[in-house]
Amino acid sequence: MGRLLVLLGIAIAALGVLVMLGVPFGRLPGDIMVRRGSFSFYFPLATSIVLSLLLTLILSLLRR
Repeated sequence: MGRLLVLLGIAIAALGVLVMLGVPFGRLPGDIMVRRGSFSFYFPLATSIVLSLLLTLILSLLRR
């Protein structure tokens, strides 16, 4: 449990550093954005895929 908390803390800190450097999370190519008048719809398809791959990699490394 301690190892998981340390890795989670490192991941959150790394994400914070990337956001401070200007990496556009949530606005990747492949995300769907529709604006029509006062209606807007945003579906983060590419962001979801990247996040899923990263979580799968992290969790598979923790299983070992």
